[in-house]
Amino acid sequence: MSSKNNRDEKNFNQAALDYHKAEPKGKIEVIPSKPHSSQRDLSLAYSPGVAVPCMEIHDKPETVYDYTGKGNLVAVISNGTAVLGLGDIGAEASKPVMEGKGLLFKIFADINVFDIEIDEKDPEKFIQIVKGIAPTFGGINLEDIKAPEAFYIEQKLKEELDIPLMHDDQHGTAIISAAALINSLQIANKKIDEVRMVVNGAGAAAIACTNLYISLGLKRENVLMCDSKGVINHKRENLTPEKIDFIANTDIETLEDAVRGSDVFIGLSKGNVMTPEMLSSMNENPIVFALANPDPEIAYDLALETRKDVIMATGRSDYPNQVNNVLGFPYIFRGALDVQAKGINEEMKLAAVHAIADLAKEPVPEAVILAYNVQNLQFGREYFIPKPFDNRLITKVSSAVAKAAIESGIARKTIEDFEEYENQLLDRMGRDEKLVRMMQSRAKSNPKRITLGNAEEYNVLKAAQILYEEGIAFPSLLGDKKYIKEQMERFGIALDIPIIDPSDDDQKENRKKYRETLWKLRQRKGMNEYKAKRYVRQRDYFGPLMLRHGDTDGLIIGFSKNYTSVLRPVLEVIEKDKGVDKIAAMMMILSEKKPIFFADTSINQNPTADDLVNIAKMAEITVKSFAIEPRIAMLGFENFAAISDTSKKVAKAVSILHEKYPKMIVDGEIQPDFAMNADHLSDYPFSKLGTTPANTFVFPNLESANISYKIIRGMKVAQVIGPILMGLKQPVHVLQMRSSVDEIVNLATVAVLDAQRREKK
Repeated sequence: MSSKNNRDEKNFNQAALDYHKAEPKGKIEVIPSKPHSSQRDLSLAYSPGVAVPCMEIHDKPETVYDYTGKGNLVAVISNGTAVLGLGDIGAEASKPVMEGKGLLFKIFADINVFDIEIDEKDPEKFIQIVKGIAPTFGGINLEDIKAPEAFYIEQKLKEELDIPLMHDDQHGTAIISAAALINSLQIANKKIDEVRMVVNGAGAAAIACTNLYISLGLKRENVLMCDSKGVINHKRENLTPEKIDFIANTDIETLEDAVRGSDVFIGLSKGNVMTPEMLSSMNENPIVFALANPDPEIAYDLALETRKDVIMATGRSDYPNQVNNVLGFPYIFRGALDVQAKGINEEMKLAAVHAIADLAKEPVPEAVILAYNVQNLQFGREYFIPKPFDNRLITKVSSAVAKAAIESGIARKTIEDFEEYENQLLDRMGRDEKLVRMMQSRAKSNPKRITLGNAEEYNVLKAAQILYEEGIAFPSLLGDKKYIKEQMERFGIALDIPIIDPSDDDQKENRKKYRETLWKLRQRKGMNEYKAKRYVRQRDYFGPLMLRHGDTDGLIIGFSKNYTSVLRPVLEVIEKDKGVDKIAAMMMILSEKKPIFFADTSINQNPTADDLVNIAKMAEITVKSFAIEPRIAMLGFENFAAISDTSKKVAKAVSILHEKYPKMIVDGEIQPDFAMNADHLSDYPFSKLGTTPANTFVFPNLESANISYKIIRGMKVAQVIGPILMGLKQPVHVLQMRSSVDEIVNLATVAVLDAQRREKK
């Protein structure tokens, strides 16, 4: 392994430890969901009020779903006997994984989770423990339990419990890969009941996958299953009951011979076991699912180099067609919980399979295309499985599962209006951590060179490390090279990225080039050549000049200096966009609900009506770049009254906007609480906002905008990204003083997306 790989692994390992060790410990927490500020609240929450729902549940057990959180609570349960690729590491050591699974349930489907690690390997005792705690939960996700015990444990618990239960290691992979199989067969123009399949691996996932494929029409006699000893054929002895079901009446013994003349290869084993020669021996349009992680059974690039007609999926996110369990389990449990299903049956699994498969054939929304920074996503060889960040998954898959539960008679509760149900699902997923993930995924697809000023600061160095290791950007560090290296050593941050020191000898040619540019730009504005020569040694000027000359794609500066002083050199060097008179700044506010945007938060102290028009127009363009439809409220302290001078100014701006840009969704002057409330908006049927709350707020002056977002930031009730500068020709953004690592990473991500957008123009 190279020193670079060693260093990267060391950095990543330390980052993983730091991530988990940071306060608060763990990855999930319990928070109150009911009012608790008064003595009356507490008396209702606990004694004596709590006795009332207790007796209601005692008399009518089904009302437990009405009076408790059971209906949205899943247990993620493991005994730590088969954890990821780590093996039998024990219950306690498995806890980080189970907490992580809980995190995925929450962020993808808004399902609450308790992770439970049981120190018990005896299947019967394990089953009894799970049965004993089952009344707490609306559903149970079994995780990382080794085969063959996993089969027995799941089967017995399904027989004895009346809540949704699934061993995701088996059925999650089976459901996603089955959807992929349906679509890949369509692309290959092959029928499932005619193809020959080789399954390499005979563990829990492989058995579950093959059984599900058979329920879709695959013929058992057309399957050759292999384990570490070769093909499971009639010559083999001492097989587990699950493997016995897949004994083939053949003399073929090796994987190499099994693959020859086959149509489909399903790899659930280990990396690099399939050779190019094996792939070449398969039939026309071979389907290869190489799902071992991190190294597939055959590398994606090698497979495509070997066979141009290969139709391929892997378990990796950096290649097309990732078979990722997160496409399934959150939404399967969501649908099952919402109808209070008594289990997860085959009908529900198949409904999920077809919903996922069908979704890949539908036109892909712009938001998904933007998230992955591709020109187009269209059903075919490179796209036959939906992307994990596709917001439609929760509505399509959860609804399909809920319907199947109802139709198969396993649901306790019926959904009468599925259109309303889908709206409720979308409301659940207003949380905008998903937006950040989509932004970063889009950045990773085409990372850009981003220069970070104030590079001697720990937060900036740590942000650079994350940007580099996550592949979000190609960062470079701007500042005193010697001091930056000392700080990197002090903080234990090892990074092989450019360090740009404006005073260093290696920047001599750049200083000369930048000096000439700066003098030409400013010679009629009070700057002589001597000043230009002196200024180019300052990073506040050097950074913008790098950007102007195309020596970097984006610039992040600030952190330790006054915003205005850092911005001045930027405005002297970087030109405004065409048609922009004054630039402005926007903050992205990421709370528990949908993202909202504030403008102008940092530049224009007392904007005129015309300024407000320009700010609103720039805000519309910027919000659209995040694949969000802007709904703009022009704020004031009155609602459509225009009595005060401020309100008159805002009303004038709205009038201009309505006349010049009739398709814009914008209105005001309006108070922010009214603009955010559908019921309040219904009082103004004439408004262009209708009854859908605004998500973009243009403030009447700088003080109100700046104070508003800084209160939110100070209270730490939301993540704040910005200020995002609007109106410049090139991506440059100025950090708030003492920005956190996440704030720097997020703003740099915005800079990458900005550079990508401009590249397409």
